Amino acid sequence: MSTKGLHPLVEDLDRIVEVAADDLASLDGARLFVTGGTGFVGTWLLEALVWSRHRRGGGPDLEVLTRDPEGFTVRSPHLTVTGAVGMLRGDIRDPFVPSAAPDVIVHAATPASAVLNESSPRLMYDTIVDGMCNVLEVAAAADRPRVLFTSSGAVYGRQPPGVPGLTEEHEPGPEAVADLGAYHRGKREAERLGASAVAAGDADVITGRLFAFVGPHLPIDTHFAVGNFIRDALDGGPVVVGGDGTPFRSYQYAGDLVVWLLALLARGEAGRTYNVGSDDAIDIASLAKMVAAEVGDVAVEIRGTPDPSCPAERYVPDCSRSRTELGLANAVALDEAIRRTAAWHRDQGR
Repeated sequence: MSTKGLHPLVEDLDRIVEVAADDLASLDGARLFVTGGTGFVGTWLLEALVWSRHRRGGGPDLEVLTRDPEGFTVRSPHLTVTGAVGMLRGDIRDPFVPSAAPDVIVHAATPASAVLNESSPRLMYDTIVDGMCNVLEVAAAADRPRVLFTSSGAVYGRQPPGVPGLTEEHEPGPEAVADLGAYHRGKREAERLGASAVAAGDADVITGRLFAFVGPHLPIDTHFAVGNFIRDALDGGPVVVGGDGTPFRSYQYAGDLVVWLLALLARGEAGRTYNVGSDDAIDIASLAKMVAAEVGDVAVEIRGTPDPSCPAERYVPDCSRSRTELGLANAVALDEAIRRTAAWHRDQGR
């Protein structure tokens, strides 16, 4: 594979191959099946796995479930025309049969659409739960494969005041559960199904609860705040904050995300859950100002007014388990992550 056309991801992909060398080597020769290969998480994983084969000469046999193989080929020809990634036409909502029984499955297919969550909650819930059922049916027909399920920090519900970071043991109270939307409830049910598969001996399911991310391939015209801010800055500003700017979030760079997911896939304990993200919190107003400064030196417009009587809302994980048990850490700081993301979108013609 030529490096031409992959810039500016080459630096990121080479670092992934270096840092995750042992975890990547553990997948050599395995049959690895991926759902959600065209999404943000799946795209990065496939890029890293194919690049690893190019650099190292070894890797898994890759197959990805996609509703549109032709479109996938147009978007990512370097992944498909060389035969590096096989494609199975299908929809995660329908039963499917891989070309060979997989040794490893990455289930990253999720309709992460805020519009769908509001307009068609039943469809959102059914897509998540039915998709997990279909993946576990494939697993049950294989020889107890390892399954990495990309769940979400959304399963925790609203973060209680005074809790700086959500741990994997956090259980939302009755009120928080009642407030959960279809996406959140679907992920909780999918996690339960995964736990049942582990108990039945059908699969070794490892769950990653993913939080918020930034990096190349991140959509900048949907519901992701950091993506919207980068879009505004690339368009000349102002960077618009629709609310009061007080909520706290944290962001993990895509290259670090891949290193963490490979560690979970290779070394995560079956039946165990790991937070995936960053526990370095930043309020939305400060995030907007950082984007404005790093991308375009443009103005920031905060349209809401903070209410001093209301505690600032948070959506921030505690990643101690991933650090302690798997030795994971984040290497790319947020300001650099923003610069790399903006540079990639500029290269794409934004």
